[in-house]
Amino acid sequence: MNAEIIAVGSELLLGQIANTNAQFLSKQLAELGINVYFHTVVGDNASRLEDVIKISQSRSNLIIFTGGLGPTKDDLTKETIAKVLSRKLVINSDALRSIEDFFLKTNRHMTENNKKQALVLEGSKVLPNDHGMAPGMGLQVGEITYMLFPGPPKELNPMFLTYGSSYLLQQIGEVERIESRVLRFFGIGESQLETEIDDLIDNQTNPTIAPLASDGEVTLRLTAKHQSTEVAKKLLDETENQIVERVGSFLYGYDSTSLVDELMSKLQEMNLTISSAESLTGGLFAEELTNISGASSVVKGGVVCYTNEVKEQVLQVRKSTLEQKGAVSNETAEELAINVRKLLKSDIGISFTGVAGPSESEGKPVGTVYIGISYLNNPTKIIPLQLAGSRQGIRTRTVKYGCYYLLKLLKEQDS
Repeated sequence: MNAEIIAVGSELLLGQIANTNAQFLSKQLAELGINVYFHTVVGDNASRLEDVIKISQSRSNLIIFTGGLGPTKDDLTKETIAKVLSRKLVINSDALRSIEDFFLKTNRHMTENNKKQALVLEGSKVLPNDHGMAPGMGLQVGEITYMLFPGPPKELNPMFLTYGSSYLLQQIGEVERIESRVLRFFGIGESQLETEIDDLIDNQTNPTIAPLASDGEVTLRLTAKHQSTEVAKKLLDETENQIVERVGSFLYGYDSTSLVDELMSKLQEMNLTISSAESLTGGLFAEELTNISGASSVVKGGVVCYTNEVKEQVLQVRKSTLEQKGAVSNETAEELAINVRKLLKSDIGISFTGVAGPSESEGKPVGTVYIGISYLNNPTKIIPLQLAGSRQGIRTRTVKYGCYYLLKLLKEQDS
């Protein structure tokens, strides 16, 4: 089955609400082994919806509609589908009784137009709405399966899980499961990563490999399809092993994790505490860490040392260092990391100093960054970087680099 999801509602086109139904349905269909090739959004307009239906009929054999099943005049999904399929709309007695019971229970007057919600396509399988009024529908016409769901997610989601998925299973028979795995990389660009595994991408069949870059990170989504979940996972393992052989040094995690999540887990695992001295990042590193539950067992504290006065008076950076080397320097990053660790009595001190922009500072260009890491009795590690992008982008990526290099150091120490 190749599916298309058509969301009906002008509010979606106006940006008033997000199309979370398409995301939910795509995930559910993937688990059933059904390919979703198109997401379409159309407003509350019968002629445009009719055009969209005809286009989808030419390219999909499962068409799922969300929204437009309510009682008002602009709810026109089933009326338009009925016209295109030359099907009658008939009152479903169970649905009508459910709607009438709803109004009785809520002690509200039922207007005549609410009966419209009990209309269903003649010959369709009615999907009860246990959390609202308008029922859903499933209908097979020729080679195409049509499914209709109400728009509110609190109605659609349980309707699909309880009734829709079983209806689809009856249509497709033997299920080919889809298993996905996301590999997360940092410290390597998307183009370099693709170059390293170019032949694997070119020859992909099952599993497939889909690269995606975002905020300095690169992810690879591996997707395998098989009737056996175990076989699908084995296929993923084999492909992952091939990738790791080439670029495994940049792999830091899987699926929905993040660099800061992985760092926090490692600090907790090793029973280590950390403190931070932040100049250009302005407390962003500490904020990221303390957003995670359980941070109090790891984070001792932090100092936002945005001015030279604070660097010198609070964190005891030598005046000669600031005057001769500058606030943006290896030497200042080193003293900040060591001194914040000692000041707050933590196992690790990390510092961030640099030029976020919009203009250069101390004769150093925008994007010049130094990260210092002081870890107990180990030599202090200084990471110089030259980053590009907006002011906020540089700050955000600086924090990620701090997490990445500290995580890498801890893994080396723990191995």
